[in-house]
Amino acid sequence: MLKPIADRVILKVKEDKEETVGGIVLASSAQDKPQVGEVVAVGQGARTREGQRLPMTVKVGDNVYYDKYAGTTLKYEDEEYLVLKENDILAIID
Repeated sequence: MLKPIADRVILKVKEDKEETVGGIVLASSAQDKPQVGEVVAVGQGARTREGQRLPMTVKVGDNVYYDKYAGTTLKYEDEEYLVLKENDILAIID
């Protein structure tokens, strides 16, 4: 499994299947980029200038909203993931 470093988080993006009222499924290119994902891995946290680790706010299993254009998409073992910094996460979904 991928292991992020510092204050980075790895998300599994939740793909929404958009369907119109008439039952037509929209192509992914016609939809906005999804902004909801599940945290699958969390780094150890950023370091302060004094070398102390700052604790991460999110944990594995959290569902989160993230900034629309944040992160880098990568493919690992035939799965797509999004790697982003913790400060690109906007909210945790309860």
